[in-house]
Amino acid sequence: MSAAWPATDPTEVEISSGDARLVVDLRGGAMRALTVGDRELLDGYAAGTVPGGSRGRVLLPWPNRIRDGRWSWDGRDLQLELTGPGKPVAMHGLVGWQPWTVLEQSGDAVTVGTVVEPRSGYPFRLAAAVDHGLGPGRLTVTMRVRNEGAEPAPFGAGFHPYLAVGAEQDDAIADAELALPARTELVVDDGGLPTGERRPFDGAVGRIGDRALDTPVTDLERDADGWARVRLRSAALGTLELAVDRAWPWLQVFTGDTLQPGQRRRSVAVEPMTCPPNALADSVDLVVLEPGADWAGTWTLGWEV
Repeated sequence: MSAAWPATDPTEVEISSGDARLVVDLRGGAMRALTVGDRELLDGYAAGTVPGGSRGRVLLPWPNRIRDGRWSWDGRDLQLELTGPGKPVAMHGLVGWQPWTVLEQSGDAVTVGTVVEPRSGYPFRLAAAVDHGLGPGRLTVTMRVRNEGAEPAPFGAGFHPYLAVGAEQDDAIADAELALPARTELVVDDGGLPTGERRPFDGAVGRIGDRALDTPVTDLERDADGWARVRLRSAALGTLELAVDRAWPWLQVFTGDTLQPGQRRRSVAVEPMTCPPNALADSVDLVVLEPGADWAGTWTLGWEV
């Protein structure tokens, strides 16, 4: 009988450029930490721990939540696994806990990848790769998805970074200032699911104070180059700018009010998304790939050097 056991130590990969350092957790492909000198730009988590609030998570083949985990496609009624009896939704996709592998790596860039295998609730096969590159004052992230199955595959994608404000205590975001490039809010119920209503949204939030946000927004204001830019300013870190290309027509902004003590309102999650909550069920802004076809979307996080 063999005495061999699978490796159980945390596995991750690190890249750097100048004084910037990014750590990617190969359990789920999450961005665990981004530091510039002694500044923590992402509110991440310690190696080998279970991150609260889906910190840094890659969201595929759907972001956000699906009501009751139920959806239909091509005449088939499908059932995804639910978060739990007290939360009857399917949350944040299927890749957040599965192993990712390093596909390519250099000093300042790394590509990690995984495969979404077919299952009863999502009977499609997708190959996913995420490219990370560090440069002066900027992290660039590109997700690439390929349909490796034999039929058209619908999906949504997203990321779940928490932008730091230079503090670890609860309610630290009150004095930070936020500007969102959005004109429309998707109205959601207490469970974060769409009510069917949309309304105008003023993205000039300014000082956050006690304002609570867990809000999907769209109709993004874009520069001539097609990029939409979110800015979060704090006294400790200056201005962080998260920018998304046209592949990301949605953002979810979350001030962390429902998180556990020790994580509550200490950072702001700004989540690039291809589609809104419940998109698989509502067929809103889904990407549909033919067999062998590819999709890609890029976002960046910039900081003051």
